[in-house]
Amino acid sequence: MSTTTEAPSAPAGAPAGPAVAAGRGPWRLVLDQLWARGSARFGLVTVGVLVLAAALAGPLSALGGWSPEEFDKRAVDAYLGGMPRGGLGGISTRHWLGVEPITGRDLFARVLHGGQVSLLIAFTATAVVVVTGTLAGVSAGYFGGRTDAVLSRLMDLTMSFPSLIFMIAMMSVAKDVNRILLITLVIGLFTWPGIARVVRGQTLSLKHREYVEAARVGGARSWRILTREILPNVSGPVIAYTTLLIPGMIATEAALSYLGVGVRPPTPSWGQMIAESIAHYETDPTYFLIPTAFLFLAVLAFTLLGDALRDILDPRGARS
Repeated sequence: MSTTTEAPSAPAGAPAGPAVAAGRGPWRLVLDQLWARGSARFGLVTVGVLVLAAALAGPLSALGGWSPEEFDKRAVDAYLGGMPRGGLGGISTRHWLGVEPITGRDLFARVLHGGQVSLLIAFTATAVVVVTGTLAGVSAGYFGGRTDAVLSRLMDLTMSFPSLIFMIAMMSVAKDVNRILLITLVIGLFTWPGIARVVRGQTLSLKHREYVEAARVGGARSWRILTREILPNVSGPVIAYTTLLIPGMIATEAALSYLGVGVRPPTPSWGQMIAESIAHYETDPTYFLIPTAFLFLAVLAFTLLGDALRDILDPRGARS
């Protein structure tokens, strides 16, 4: 007598497609699909390198021999208005990416520590947006009625504000506060409705599915249904949306710092470094190009990775 073994189904939230291969989880398949795409592979490797470099900013800058706030007057020429000695902005064996004009601060150390600040703000603000937006979207979609009406109107109200103007105003008014924490909260305050709308729509389509109705008839409480049935099934679109949020957060922090209302000296960030380099871009273009290149690479890498994740985890959303 022959027996047949039914292949295990993929967990909720896993990418749709063929049955999961034996011994390989759904997220390993996602990684394999990412690695098979050239653009996604570039994004994944670049993101990994940038995150690792930011996490190890202290040891790496010490390896270069300079701290981000250490002045090197020998690297600049006082008779040329403080311009870096040598070509390409002072790039040498002493300063691997050159130096900052006038002060002689090492750009390698400042770019690493600036990336640490920029990525920390981007990741933390994204976490605030995702948690807030997911909770609001799930609550609005699942409970409906007055809850949905109140939360939907709050989303509309928040999205109606000219967010950048309000961010600038709020950052300008607040003086003696932790700038990193303030930027994180301000960005999160104006950005959560986008993901809340996505999650609300997904929840509306899921709450009448057979397995949700079965759980409800079986006596499961709303909290159990939300955590066991709804949230796992919206995790794919949320993860894809999260990856696409990060480059926007990096650019927003850079814009605020560039405008002078974000991270303030002596704490470095990519946006602040670009703002400071504008005064020297004609005489020392390297000083302008280096933080700009890192900012460009970070935004590009996260965008490519997010697009690929959206195609894999939420193919219907990617086609719409």
